[in-house]
Amino acid sequence: MKSSPIGEPGAAPPSLAGPFVASPQCPALVQSAEGAWRLLRGGEPGLVHGAGGAGRLGFLASLGATTLRTWHTTDASDLDQAHAHGLDVMAGLTVAHERHGFNYADRAAVLAQRERILDLVRQLKNHPALLLWGLGNEAEGFERPDGSPAVWRELEILTRLIKEEDPFHPVCTVIAGPGEEKLAAFDRHCPSVDILGINAYGGAPLIPDAIVRAGISRPYLLTEFGPTGHWESPATPWGAPIEPPAREKARTYLVTHREMMARGQGRCLGTFAFLWGQKQEVTATWYGMFLPTGERTPAVDAMTLAWTGRPPARPCPQLHALHSHLDGVVVAPGRTFEAEADFGPAAPSDLSLDWLVVAESSDRRIGGDPEAAPPEIPGCILATHNGRATVRTPDTPGPYRLFLYARDGHGGGTTGNLPFHVGPRPG
Repeated sequence: MKSSPIGEPGAAPPSLAGPFVASPQCPALVQSAEGAWRLLRGGEPGLVHGAGGAGRLGFLASLGATTLRTWHTTDASDLDQAHAHGLDVMAGLTVAHERHGFNYADRAAVLAQRERILDLVRQLKNHPALLLWGLGNEAEGFERPDGSPAVWRELEILTRLIKEEDPFHPVCTVIAGPGEEKLAAFDRHCPSVDILGINAYGGAPLIPDAIVRAGISRPYLLTEFGPTGHWESPATPWGAPIEPPAREKARTYLVTHREMMARGQGRCLGTFAFLWGQKQEVTATWYGMFLPTGERTPAVDAMTLAWTGRPPARPCPQLHALHSHLDGVVVAPGRTFEAEADFGPAAPSDLSLDWLVVAESSDRRIGGDPEAAPPEIPGCILATHNGRATVRTPDTPGPYRLFLYARDGHGGGTTGNLPFHVGPRPG
């Protein structure tokens, strides 16, 4: 490991001389006399119309997006791909989490992390796609409402060190939610951070007022948003979160983006929709803007409208409702139920429908940590016809979900699911 240019963990480095520096080739963060913030690129003001994720970058750009957010940058590959499609990048610099075992009192570990981050900054600071640095993602943790003091101190040190290496790109650090104590801790401990990033879902509309109440004068980004989070949603008596319908999710994407842009004028620099891709988190469909098989969902259509002001030429199919007496109940094993999908009066005639029963996730994590996908239960779908399915409940007691995937054959799709429980009612 290279010798570090800084001292003990927690020691404040010298203050930087002068304000944030701009150049014609690099972004500039400027504030008007009236206090409004703008992010300039090539001298031109613009809002961040972004998504977090990877892949399909040409498609992302074609929908009107301007910016890609990454979480764990390790080399120039993401920036190269984004640049090829005319996208800017908020490049994520990984800051270790205490809940994953990182000890901020471990001098060697802290210095190694600093050197790793600074090496990346040196490597990528002149990349033409780089818009800003994303320093950490919810690294402050969830154990305390005001976050970890050790992490706040380290974020401030890292910000100053990054600015010594690269005075031309703003530094944004990302926190989980707009909690009052957390906002106050950020403002107190991280004065060198240029932009506050906030990940928020159901609580996203609270951000503009929360920022004002906290007295934060710096600009901010909504760095993750999407459907109502699983922790914010109603649940069954056995604790299975009830996933919002795809149509409701799409509306939440659109309304959240528009509210942030309208109510955060002069302070909110833009938004990043989550997730440009697919992942298992509680279910295989809660947060991904694409189906596991790659079809786009109504969430993508919603962001197309948000970014361009125009709906897509060929919208995704719209699942109006999923009906079954299985929905949210405890049932006996080996029982037969009917399920029906309602796609409304304008339902496409050529939809491909896949019904399946999946075990409820038993690998629930926090903070978006990777989860193992639960298994599909074979033999549960006895027959399908005309948007209907005959479902046999599994023989093994436990929680399950009935899923429907609908695909239109033109790259569009949608999905819905119903939780149910086999066996005795859980205590």
